[in-house]
Amino acid sequence: MSRDTFSFDRPLLTDDQAQSLSSLFSRRSVLGASLAAGGLLATPIGAFAQNAAGNAPGEAEITVDQARTAPIPISIPSFGPGLGEQITSVVSADLDSTGLFTILPGSSGTPDFAALKAQGARAAVTGSAAGSSSTRVEMRLWNVLTGEQIQGTAYTASAGNWRRIAHTIADVIYERMLGEKGYFDTRIAYIARTGPRHHQITRLAVMDQDGANSHMLTSGQWLTLTPRFNPVRDQIAFMSYANNRPRVYTFDLGSGSQRMLGEFEGISFAPRFSPNGSQVVLSATRGGGSDIFVVDLGSGSKRQITNSGAIDTSPCFSPDGSQIVFNSDRGGSPQLYIMSPSGGGARRISYGHGTYGSPVWSPRGDVIAFTRIANGRFSLGVMGPDGTGERILTEGFTVESPTFCPNGRVIAFCRQSAAGAGGAGFSSGIGTIDITGFHERPVRTSTGASDPAWSPLQG
Repeated sequence: MSRDTFSFDRPLLTDDQAQSLSSLFSRRSVLGASLAAGGLLATPIGAFAQNAAGNAPGEAEITVDQARTAPIPISIPSFGPGLGEQITSVVSADLDSTGLFTILPGSSGTPDFAALKAQGARAAVTGSAAGSSSTRVEMRLWNVLTGEQIQGTAYTASAGNWRRIAHTIADVIYERMLGEKGYFDTRIAYIARTGPRHHQITRLAVMDQDGANSHMLTSGQWLTLTPRFNPVRDQIAFMSYANNRPRVYTFDLGSGSQRMLGEFEGISFAPRFSPNGSQVVLSATRGGGSDIFVVDLGSGSKRQITNSGAIDTSPCFSPDGSQIVFNSDRGGSPQLYIMSPSGGGARRISYGHGTYGSPVWSPRGDVIAFTRIANGRFSLGVMGPDGTGERILTEGFTVESPTFCPNGRVIAFCRQSAAGAGGAGFSSGIGTIDITGFHERPVRTSTGASDPAWSPLQG
């Protein structure tokens, strides 16, 4: 096949490797999928306490802002020995990672509400886990102050999906207590880094949002950078130097198929998907500068939307698709600009000290995250789409590549340390931080890591 039909000389993975990865990720079915397909079946269960309220939904009594100031005390006893302990551990770790909950011990069975009140608990979880080839987990969430059941659900899935059950339970607790969607049943694509600082092997990888279940998607033969999740299906766009020709590629996690995205005279890089997942906006070099293009995934057609003679890069659609934020040095130094999807009406929004880059729009549409470089140091912050309300969340030798979780409350990013002689002391890892600058913490990975990209819900 010719390059015009999006083939490339040597695949990033062999067909056998792609098929093996496909079998791993095709299990990510939506709730209610059949067990035979490896999905997760959720079934409501009634309360077993006298005068309990059942599963009737209601508005959360606690807001996220309140929980930041005073984390919610919640009792989470063991779901049983073996698998039950593992599920309890993941649920507790998910909620604890937010900084919005204080995890308290508890006893199984019908909650002792008087004892829980004395302990200071506001909510309680009870549950059980059983099964071998398939797993059934029952979970009940209780309002300790009223003694009513808030939620009761039984989850059934293949035994290998027990971690997904745990993440789903944590999502339900988060939503019922705080009134907004959780983000624990998600993944993060990233670049795994191994080897010495001056000659690192980089591989496209994907893991659960807590760092578990990491899988490599490319072999490491070629330099690989900047993965981005499609917001509506299991697909990743990324940049690779495959065959020593830097280009943007797509990788379909469901089928294992890979392809080069378009043909450009120069280098193509910095991809991001449109909100409906049908297009990719990216940069392509031209002479001493770069322009922004929109590529249609179905037809492969490309449309140039900037022609400033400057370096225009790092484009990102707003959640409603009505605007694009990007980085440009058209004014003399790298700053952030917003334009229409057609490329018209570009206006600058960054006016703080230093240079700006890596803009990414929050899924809520209310803020844009960015990287700022000033006085030889990196900062990571957020500002409104009109440039107002700029706030720095964290600083360091290098902090970059912000990416929002699906509900917009948390940002994952890359933090790197300075390197000494011969690269000594260098480290590259992924961290998360609340959009208020609250509760920064590392995500544990088995290798060095950079360039995180958060998946959509159940992505």
